[in-house]
Amino acid sequence: MSVLAPELAQRARDWAADDPDPATRAALEELVGRAEDGDHAAAEELADAFRGPLVFGTAGLRGAMGPGEHRMNLAVVSRAARGIADHLRAELPTAEGADAPLVVIGHDARHGSRAFAERSAAIITAAGCRVRLLDRAGPTPVIAFAVRALGADAGIVVTASHNPAADNGYKVYLGGRLTDPAGRGVQIVPPADEQIAARIGEVGPVRDIPVADSGWSTMGDALREQYLAAITALPRPDSPREVRIVHTAMHGVGTELAIAALHRCGFTDVHPVAKQADPDPDFPTVAFPNPEEPGAIDLALEQARVVEADVVIANDPDADRCAVAVHDPHQDCWRMLTGDELGVLLGAHLIRRHGRHGVFASSIVSSRWLGEVARGTGQRSARTLTGFKWIARAPGIVFGYEEAIGYCLLPEVVRDKDGLSTALVVAEMAALAKAEGTSLVGLLDDLAREHGLFVTGQLAIRVEDLSRIDAMMRRLRERPPQELGGTAVTAMQDLAQGSVARTGLPPTEGVLLETRDDARVIVRPSGTEPKLKCYLEVREQVEPGAGEADLRVHRERAQDRLERLREEMEAVLALPS
Repeated sequence: MSVLAPELAQRARDWAADDPDPATRAALEELVGRAEDGDHAAAEELADAFRGPLVFGTAGLRGAMGPGEHRMNLAVVSRAARGIADHLRAELPTAEGADAPLVVIGHDARHGSRAFAERSAAIITAAGCRVRLLDRAGPTPVIAFAVRALGADAGIVVTASHNPAADNGYKVYLGGRLTDPAGRGVQIVPPADEQIAARIGEVGPVRDIPVADSGWSTMGDALREQYLAAITALPRPDSPREVRIVHTAMHGVGTELAIAALHRCGFTDVHPVAKQADPDPDFPTVAFPNPEEPGAIDLALEQARVVEADVVIANDPDADRCAVAVHDPHQDCWRMLTGDELGVLLGAHLIRRHGRHGVFASSIVSSRWLGEVARGTGQRSARTLTGFKWIARAPGIVFGYEEAIGYCLLPEVVRDKDGLSTALVVAEMAALAKAEGTSLVGLLDDLAREHGLFVTGQLAIRVEDLSRIDAMMRRLRERPPQELGGTAVTAMQDLAQGSVARTGLPPTEGVLLETRDDARVIVRPSGTEPKLKCYLEVREQVEPGAGEADLRVHRERAQDRLERLREEMEAVLALPS
C-alpha cells in the first residue's frame, strides 16, 4: 500500500524525467517504487529531497548528494551553472569587441566533483563565456588565486570543504569587471547572491539547457607553479628552517602542494600522515573530515609522538583552512591550538618579523586578542561580519582570520582563507621559536604578558526543529541575564538592530553580552548547520613580568571562568523539549 502522496510522486517522476544523470534518475525511481510499496523510510527520504530547492546564497550551494531538488546532483548543478552564466552575460558589456566573461573552474576530490565541474564548463561555454577548467582536483585557494591572477570575472569551486563525505557543494567568487579591486577573488555577498539565485530560478528544464561538447581550455601545472611561486615568497629567506613537521591533508587535496611549498622554502623535515595523504572521497579514517573535530588528527598526533615532531599541521579536505597542534609543556601533552590562538600568533608574527603595516581583520565572533596586539604595536584592527566574504573585504587588510581556522596572509595574492600559505608561516614561526629556545605555546605566553590573556570557547546547541532557535533568540532578547560568571552584565546589544557606531557593523542576527570583569558572549544561529552557537571569551590581566607560576594561575582561572560561562549560558538558553 502506497505511503507516498500523489503530488510528491508526480514531482519525483517529473524530476526523474528531466535528470541528466542515469544514476540519480535510477535512484529516484527506486525510492518512488519503494514508497509506493509502503516503505515509510523511502517516503520520508523523498519528502526531504523535495522540501524545496537547495538555496543558493553567499555560501553558494552545499548539501547532501542524491536525487531531488534539495540535493547536490547534476541537475541542480546544471541549473546553477546556467544561472551564473546568465548573470555574467547580463552584468557585463555586450558591445562589439568586448571580451566575453571569463570563468575559472576547479574542484576537490569528492564523489561527483569532477563531473559537476566538467558539466559546469560545458554549460557556461555554451552560454557564450570563456571557461578555463582545472585539469584535476586541487585546493580551493588555487582557484581563488586564479580569479585574481588571470583577471577572471568569476570563479567556481566544486567542494564541500570539511563537510561529511555524503555532501558536496558549489562555491562562487566574483572578480574582473564584476566588482571593485578589493572584492576580486572574494566569495560572493549580497546582492550578487540574490541576483544569481534569481537567474537560477529562471532556468527552465535541464533538458533544454545548451551543453557544449568542447570550447573550454584547461589550467594545470603553469597555474600551480604561479601559485607556488607567490606563496613560497612569504617566509623570510634569513629565518631558521630547522623544524620537524607532521602534515595531514585529511584525505583531501592538499598534500601535493603543501609538501611542495614546504620543501621549496627549505622545510624538508616533513612527515605526511600516509593513511590520510591521498585524496579519498570516503574519508575512511575520520568520522568527520574537519581538523577541529575530536579524533580527526589522532593519526597525526600519534605520528608526531613517534617522530618527535615539533608541530603538526593539518589542512581540511580542500586545503583552505589550517589547524595546528603542538606539545604544550604546561599540560605535558599534545593539544590543538584554538583558531583564535593561531590567529593572534600569525598576526603578531607578521607585524614583528615581516613588518606588516595596515589593517588586521577578524570576524566579530573571533577573539579580541588580535585587536589588542594590533593596537599595541601601532597597527589598525577591524571587526567584520562572520565569514571570509566579509573579512577579505576589510579596507586596507594585510591579514585576516576567523576563529574557524581560516587565515588570509597574502590578500593581494589569495583574497580568501588559504591553508597552504598558512602552513608555510606556521613552519616559519615554529622553526624560529625552536631556534630561540621556546615554542608556539611560549610565544602565546609572551603575548599574554604583553597584552593580557584571552581564552575562548564555544557552546553549540543543536536542534531538530529550527523554530527552537528563533524561540531561544527571542527569549534571550526579552529576558537577558543580569549576571554571568558571578559578575554583572554591563551591556547587552541586539546585533540585528545594527550598531555602526559601536561595532562598525551593519545589522546581523545575534546578541552580544559584556560583563564587568571583561567577559564577552556572542549568541547567533549557525549559518550552515541547525545550531545555535555561543562564542565565549574571558580576559585575564597579566603582569608584564609574570612568571610561570603566575601564568598558570591565570590560565586555570580563565578556564574556570569560561566553563562557568558555558554552563550559565546553557541554562539561560534552555528551552523545554
